[in-house]
Amino acid sequence: MPTPPRVLTVAGSDSGGGAGIQADLKTMLALGVHGMSVITAVTAQNSLGVRGAWELPVDAVVAQFRAVVHDIGVQAVKTGMLATAEIVRTVADLLAGTRAPVVVDPVGVSKHGDPLLAADALDAVRTGLLPRATVATPNLPEVAQLTGVRVESEDGMRRAADAILGHGPRWALIKGGHLPGDAVDLLTDGTAEHWLRAPRHDNRHTHGTGCTLASAIAARLACGDPVPDAVAAAKDYVTGAIAAGFPLGAGIGPVDHAHRMRKAGPS
Repeated sequence: MPTPPRVLTVAGSDSGGGAGIQADLKTMLALGVHGMSVITAVTAQNSLGVRGAWELPVDAVVAQFRAVVHDIGVQAVKTGMLATAEIVRTVADLLAGTRAPVVVDPVGVSKHGDPLLAADALDAVRTGLLPRATVATPNLPEVAQLTGVRVESEDGMRRAADAILGHGPRWALIKGGHLPGDAVDLLTDGTAEHWLRAPRHDNRHTHGTGCTLASAIAARLACGDPVPDAVAAAKDYVTGAIAAGFPLGAGIGPVDHAHRMRKAGPS
């Protein structure tokens, strides 16, 4: 059998299975690539929020990354929760030696508002991690956190993209999910603009949306898609996952990573 494209996620673990490493690997499986992981932190998390978080030693992060890359190899890398400035700088250095495209999801806060990145790590994200990104995928609160640019309408999304691109990624995907109306995102490299729109589904169970989108982009890049095509395909996948999101526990449930499989039914 041929070996599928290989994608590495560098992120935190979500014990509830809705976001983080768990969401990344589910997304990669659903999109036909082989997912691998570098765990940066462990969270005690459920549908109500994050009860605790513990970062791994930097040596453990480095060992996981090198074990995968030096033997198995990667066609794309996705980063998520990196927790501390030291881990951010370490991952940025590791990515500098990797030719594969990199999708950076600059995770700062959980769906429930719990901090997932130390305040003193923001500068390391700006100066070390974002310059390594093929695509950076901040939502609007993350744009404000990283650049100070606050967006209250679609008109402000171009300013947000310019501010993120100023830190060095090749492409910026500004996610406008916090705005009213349709779910609109802006993908740009500073020259070409791609506006992606999808209907907003009346479903509160959206835990893991950002992780899922970034992982889907990485999966499509690993398959050889150009960036605009990869992002459009990922947007389509995550829109379906949001529509199929289901209740879990007493709080916010996850998006459904297997929605296409369920729709297809038994073979």
